[in-house]
Amino acid sequence: MVITPVAPVREVAVTAHTGAPGEPAEEPVAERSVAGFTEPVSWDPPAWDEVVREHSARVYRLAYRLTGNRPDAEDLTQEVFVRVFRALDRYRPGTFEGWLHRITTNLFLDLARRRARIRFEALPDDAERVPGRERSPEQVYVDENLDDDVQRALAALPPDFRAPVVLCDIEGLSYEEIAATLGVKLGTVRSRIHRGRSQLREALAHRAPRATRGADGGVDAESPVDGMS
Repeated sequence: MVITPVAPVREVAVTAHTGAPGEPAEEPVAERSVAGFTEPVSWDPPAWDEVVREHSARVYRLAYRLTGNRPDAEDLTQEVFVRVFRALDRYRPGTFEGWLHRITTNLFLDLARRRARIRFEALPDDAERVPGRERSPEQVYVDENLDDDVQRALAALPPDFRAPVVLCDIEGLSYEEIAATLGVKLGTVRSRIHRGRSQLREALAHRAPRATRGADGGVDAESPVDGMS
C-alpha cells in the first residue's frame, strides 16, 4: 500500500502538540535507532509513517520556536514532512535529527526571505519603510515553556540570527552542528549567535535587576519584573 503524505501530514501538523489546548507539547519524544544509523551495508531507510510518528513533536517544537506562532509552525511542520517523504529514499545513514534540523531550518529561512521580499515589493514607492505596530492574535501566542517576553524577543530577531540562536540555546546544537545545518562557515555561526544574543539581551533589558538604594544607603537588587523569580 502506498503511503501518501497529504492526510497524515496535515494530521501531524495539528496533533503533534499535546497537553493544554493550543499549547505546543514539551514532552520528550522517544528515541530510536533511526536517529543515528551508522551501518552503510544492507541499510533500509525507515518507513515514512514511522518517521512522522517518532519525530513529529520534535519538528513541531523547532518550527514553533522559529516561527513564533502556531499556524506558521503547523504549516512549516507539514512542509518538512512533505520534503522528508520526497527525499527519504535518498537519505543515507547519519544523524537523522540533524537532517530534520537542516530541512526545518532551511525551509523556515526560505519562507522568511520570501515573505520579506513580497512585503517589500508590495509597498508603493512613497510608503514609509517602517515595521507595523499591530500584532495578530497568533503573534502573541505564548509557548508554555518560553514566556511571552522571550518568545517575542526571539520573534523580533532577523531570521538569520533567530535560527542559529534557537538551534544553539534551545535545541542544544554545537556551533559545528549549526554550521553544517545552515551550510555556513563556523565564524558566521559565531557572529550571528553573538549578534542575536546581544539583541535578545537588549530586548530583555527591562528584566534585569535594577539597583536601588536601601534605607542604610546600601545598594539593593530590585526584582526584575513582577511575577518573575
